[in-house]
Amino acid sequence: MNASRVRFAVMGTGRVTRRLIADIQSTAGATVTAIASRSADRARWQADCFGIPNAVCGYDELLRRDDFDAVYVALPPSLHHEWTLASCDAGKHVLCEKPLAVNADQVGEMIDAAETRDVRLLDATAWLHHDRTGQFRQWLDPDRTTPLSDAEDFGVSDEPDEEPTEPSFRLGPLRHLSAAVSFRSPFQNGDHRLDPDLGGGCLLDLGWYAAGLIRFAAGRLPQQVYADAVDREGVLTRVSATMQFSNDLTATLSCGFDTATRKWCEIAGEDASIVCDDFTRPWPDKPARSWVHEASGKVHSMVEPTVPTDGAPSVCHQERNMIGEFMRRIRLGRIDEAERQSHEQAWQTQRILDALAESISVGGPVKLAVASVT
Repeated sequence: MNASRVRFAVMGTGRVTRRLIADIQSTAGATVTAIASRSADRARWQADCFGIPNAVCGYDELLRRDDFDAVYVALPPSLHHEWTLASCDAGKHVLCEKPLAVNADQVGEMIDAAETRDVRLLDATAWLHHDRTGQFRQWLDPDRTTPLSDAEDFGVSDEPDEEPTEPSFRLGPLRHLSAAVSFRSPFQNGDHRLDPDLGGGCLLDLGWYAAGLIRFAAGRLPQQVYADAVDREGVLTRVSATMQFSNDLTATLSCGFDTATRKWCEIAGEDASIVCDDFTRPWPDKPARSWVHEASGKVHSMVEPTVPTDGAPSVCHQERNMIGEFMRRIRLGRIDEAERQSHEQAWQTQRILDALAESISVGGPVKLAVASVT
């Protein structure tokens, strides 16, 4: 591998593939050298659309090539495990679409394969790489008092009709977490999200975001979950759940394919709460934003700063941040603490989804054993 460049190959030609190809191509130091599909014509069409030099028929055939360093696996969830293992066996680094797999056992095997082959594995959960998420990590320190006058990565705008007070807040010990992710939109024919055999249903798709936010904020697994679902023709269309953690922390989750678009979360502490209405991806044409609600009723609006670049404001691009972080790990040449933490986040997110699915199946609460993937 050229130290200054990481060459990507792509498995899959779906809609999400097209979006991330453009992000890879616009990330400094990254290039896409090949794309594979089960159909030669479809691979060729996609390659021509994005100026990719090599169109490959078949994923096995792709892995026989030596003109790339990393694979972006953008196949239906039921195929993530198989082709991640095959890519690791071929000595390729793997950026895999979410959900990382269809159950936690598969995720654990994928992580083990990457570590055994000494290749990097990252799930393509872009919101975890947004600058705002980094800010949330700092605010989650229960003993941290955050000065709002220099809120580090974000600008601050107090409500104009409020009397000025000392500009700082403290979240305090966590008490409750909420996450809701949904959309109501017709699917294209053959969409894998409507096929349970391909890992479809809202729990694996949108639940990955909602459960991931809850695990991100809690930093651990719940002790017990209880979930219910609306099932339409064998497809989980809407899921709601409650969770109980140690130290009296509770959480609620909602996700669905039949509800207005939501990408909302609240992280409630004893002294303040963080509210965000677009945590998975900032709303188009709006800065990434969040609000801090203090127990006193004072509300602070936090907005992503814009840095002028050649006369135009620039904002954080979470997908490029994610790709850049993946490339950093590849160039490092070994697993580091950031990668271990992201593996734990992915595995425990999948553990939560497994428990929610079991709870829906048995119609009652499900307890989770404390465990770690490492």
